[in-house]
Amino acid sequence: MHHIVRALGHFSSIVVLLLLLMLTSPATAQQLPAPRDTSFSTHSAYTKAKKQYPNISIARPLVPRGVKSQANVAYCTRGTHALQLDVFYTKHKRRQLVPAVLIVHGGGWRSGDRSQHVPLAQQLAGKGYVAVTAEYRLSTEAPYPAAVLDLKAAIRWMRANAHKYSIDTTRIAVWGFSAGGQLAALVGTTNGASLFEDNTCYPTHSSNVQAIVDADGILAFIHPESGEGDDRKNTSAATYWFGSPKTEHPELWEQASALTHVSAQTPPMLFINSGVDRMHAGRDDVRRKLEQYGVYTEMHQFPEAPHPFPLFNPWFEPTVQYTIDFLNKVFKTH
Repeated sequence: MHHIVRALGHFSSIVVLLLLLMLTSPATAQQLPAPRDTSFSTHSAYTKAKKQYPNISIARPLVPRGVKSQANVAYCTRGTHALQLDVFYTKHKRRQLVPAVLIVHGGGWRSGDRSQHVPLAQQLAGKGYVAVTAEYRLSTEAPYPAAVLDLKAAIRWMRANAHKYSIDTTRIAVWGFSAGGQLAALVGTTNGASLFEDNTCYPTHSSNVQAIVDADGILAFIHPESGEGDDRKNTSAATYWFGSPKTEHPELWEQASALTHVSAQTPPMLFINSGVDRMHAGRDDVRRKLEQYGVYTEMHQFPEAPHPFPLFNPWFEPTVQYTIDFLNKVFKTH
């Protein structure tokens, strides 16, 4: 009996050892998902903001009648990661082409989730737009410019699937909040730039957009108003994203700034901002350049609002309305 117990003990040790070897092998390590940073969520932002704004509430509007959705659609595979998006749309009796909006979540390039903007996507769909919320690789998985490449691939996916969702490929906008606003502005100001095109997914389609909405996203990293890259107390979110401090590779930080790329070909831009100045560093410089080039631009600000204002009442509804009014004007939908 003792021999059997001893044998079973040896067998168990071997099994454990084999499992450890499997988990630490390069092949298995490549298949394991990147660790998910859940520090920024709608609930965590609400808990923090409610201390200063006790009357706010998480935006949970009724879903407009007729709005349908298709969830968890794979749009591009990076390594073993199949990036997903959700599509929100309204079925029309008479088939007609409608404008579309790609919505980009925030979270310091390392956290957040596309589901945070489902209420916005539903409201846009209710107004006749096709709204797409897409995930992208965060800094815990891949550094800059991976997120930019992913979002441009998502736009190419929208064009490749335009017929299925009745998307007008000449009227596609990108909307983003916080880090997503920075990404939206960069995606939109780099239309046609080969530097940000990897052409691995739907390479025959364009990633150009015709309008940009930036909700509290930074426009210039190296700027007097910017707090990104200040690593004196803690490593900043942007330093994690770029993989090095701005003192080591300032050219990357400049390259990722929408201000660097503004030109006469930049699409019309809408800025919706809180009262936190550092969250829109470079905005006024961008607006001046756009005006010099004759490019249409709008700006609306909630001076007393916290940074995550698009997620909460009483700012959600006016944010939606500013967005719809701007897009209707630019796309001449009404």
